[in-house]
Amino acid sequence: MATRADAAGTVGAVGVVGPTVADTIREAITSGEFAPNQRLVEAELSQQFGASRAAVRNALAQLATEGLVERIQNRGARVRAVSLAEAIEITEVRMVLEGLCAAKAAERVTEDDRTELREIGAGMQEAVASGDVFGYSDLNRRLHARILAVSGQTTACAVLERLHGQNVRHQFKLAMHPGRPTVSLPQHLAVIEAVCSADAEAAEAAMRTHLRSVIETLPEVDKDRPRRALAGA
Repeated sequence: MATRADAAGTVGAVGVVGPTVADTIREAITSGEFAPNQRLVEAELSQQFGASRAAVRNALAQLATEGLVERIQNRGARVRAVSLAEAIEITEVRMVLEGLCAAKAAERVTEDDRTELREIGAGMQEAVASGDVFGYSDLNRRLHARILAVSGQTTACAVLERLHGQNVRHQFKLAMHPGRPTVSLPQHLAVIEAVCSADAEAAEAAMRTHLRSVIETLPEVDKDRPRRALAGA
């Protein structure tokens, strides 16, 4: 298990390098522990993560290049808030890259992959039937991650991981949007079926259809923001 000392990226007794400060802060941002526009004070982060202020400063600089942190002159750093327009742009890029990855996954899919993808699909159906929104959201993330892994597209996956970190708040609100699982379930099942059928063209089309639906829904979700507390967003 990682320790606070690990968070500084130090080498432990067995010579294994733990998560860096940047990794730890990145996780706090993408998990929602640190909210958009929240100030990131070096001294506080240094104490929280048991790291030097220099290590925290370097971590914030790295995360700024990833688009997760915004550095303001004479005012320090804060978690960067992604606007609706930017969230849509990010999803448009996802649509192209994840469409490509779905097509590649269809070309590379194995029997073991098919079994796992169909198990995820069955789990998603059960989650929707039982109203388990959080369970469905977890399976949603697992499905997208599994298709990327099967695709073998390392460059696309690296770009998508970075975009995911920037867009995680919008994705969370979308997942919690009333009725959204019912809409997205058949889209996900279509992606699974196309990949399992080794139909690259259909897999890409199904993934694009799904993410186009996300783009169309984001403005509606954004309108709900003032009326929802974060816990219900």
